[in-house]
Amino acid sequence: MSGSRKGPVWIIVLVNFVILFLIVAYVYPPTTSAACSIFSSTECTFTFRKQPLAPKVPARELTDDETISQVVISEILRTPPVESNNPKIAFLFLTPGTLPFEALWAKFFQGHEGRFSVYVHASKEKPVHTSQYFKGRDIHSKSVVWGKISMVDAERRLLAQALLDPDNQQFVLLSESCIPLQNFDYVYNYLTLANVSFIDCFVDLGPHGSGRYSEHMMPEVEKKDFRKGSQWFSLKRQHAIITMADSLYYKKFRYYCKPNMEGRNCYSDEHYLPTFFNMIDPDGIANRSVTYVDWSERKWHPKSFKPEDITLEFLRNLTSIDNVVHFTSDSKRVLTGPCMWNGIKRPCYLFARKFYPETLEKLMYHFSNYTTQSL
Repeated sequence: MSGSRKGPVWIIVLVNFVILFLIVAYVYPPTTSAACSIFSSTECTFTFRKQPLAPKVPARELTDDETISQVVISEILRTPPVESNNPKIAFLFLTPGTLPFEALWAKFFQGHEGRFSVYVHASKEKPVHTSQYFKGRDIHSKSVVWGKISMVDAERRLLAQALLDPDNQQFVLLSESCIPLQNFDYVYNYLTLANVSFIDCFVDLGPHGSGRYSEHMMPEVEKKDFRKGSQWFSLKRQHAIITMADSLYYKKFRYYCKPNMEGRNCYSDEHYLPTFFNMIDPDGIANRSVTYVDWSERKWHPKSFKPEDITLEFLRNLTSIDNVVHFTSDSKRVLTGPCMWNGIKRPCYLFARKFYPETLEKLMYHFSNYTTQSL
């Protein structure tokens, strides 16, 4: 009889212990184990300890300068961007003098004060400004020679000035012949919500692509990494800071990518940033520009648009292009692909060039009709 009583008592104690455990688990749910989803009626947060990745073994021994550069760049990329309560887009105008489309840009900016900044680098003569948005926005400028490293220097000078304002989160490089293709809200959302910088970057195996490469760039820049692209970029703040921090790769292009070097004409503004970002953060760039340029004539300079070209149909066609086209110098080989924005196919271009100053009147007339899209 005594033995038969001990059995039920033991079972009762065990059941009570299990019930107590379940009550404690419900009141104080675990948050870092699989039991969380079983015992808790509240939201669970799981933390998994990842095994450290094995360090990437370089194909060759890095130089001291390369090691230093990689450390700085990787730390900047890993550091979360400084958030701003008032994020702005910095519009960087690279121009020889007066901007012929100030009135058009003023119409674009109007009503959006506090959401943008303007910086003007005039390389030949002091501009005469007609718009309040441009007055007092000239920075200390130096002479710029087409095709030489001074073009990149001017870009960096503009970036440095714009980075002084912590609210500037996007940095768009424009020329005096550029016009807006979309309204301000569309441009603002397109750039500030994008998960990449818009840097044009493609492989051109022809004489005006890889044919411009110099082996003096070794070992830091190998021929397989050499890229080409339009200089008209839109950079996120982290990438703008990295551009300022770089000296190693910049020096390679300063000394070994220039006109008439070893019988080749290499232009740093077409190769430095595409090559640099292809090497250090290829997943962080869109491999395309947001500024439309027509290279279909395959000349040294892109097509320029005259007043007779400016119709509402022409402008609307530009705003609806959703495939990027790269004309290479490799036996007239053309590279095409969809314009992706955060994984969704979208129109490619926010701006366009090159427009003659005489097109201003027609552009002003059509502005409200061709910039009516919403993202």
